[in-house]
Amino acid sequence: MDSSSSRTTALHQPRQDRSPSPCAPRTAGFAPDAGACDLVTVPARQGLEAVDILRLRDGVGPVLHDDECDTLGFLVPPGTADAWDVPGSACTQTLGRGLRAVPDGPLLTGAGWLVAPEAAFSSATDPAVLRDALGEAARTIAAVDRCR
Repeated sequence: MDSSSSRTTALHQPRQDRSPSPCAPRTAGFAPDAGACDLVTVPARQGLEAVDILRLRDGVGPVLHDDECDTLGFLVPPGTADAWDVPGSACTQTLGRGLRAVPDGPLLTGAGWLVAPEAAFSSATDPAVLRDALGEAARTIAAVDRCR
């Protein structure tokens, strides 16, 4: 099966018409640095649903997973934590001490890429788009659970 044309596979290619990034340049690694993105963390089940929704809408930025696969982390523009109020998630404010993509930088200990920066549609996920996707994901999960 050729997955090169699938828009929901982790192997998808980034769009050629990316809009300007609200965060640091997209590159291969992830390391501490100033001027970086905030991080929204969610339970893996809801996060995976949201990633699929965002991929279908060309809106997913880089996404991390923890080694236990319990939590996903979406890179969002700095300052997102100031107004983040989505139940079941948390947004870590970096205050300039945050994380940003850097060339060939090391990954955080205990984390890996679900959507690597070079495979993402943008350098960070738009907070409003992420909020909508997380809400849709929660409704989808609730509907599936009711059918069991």
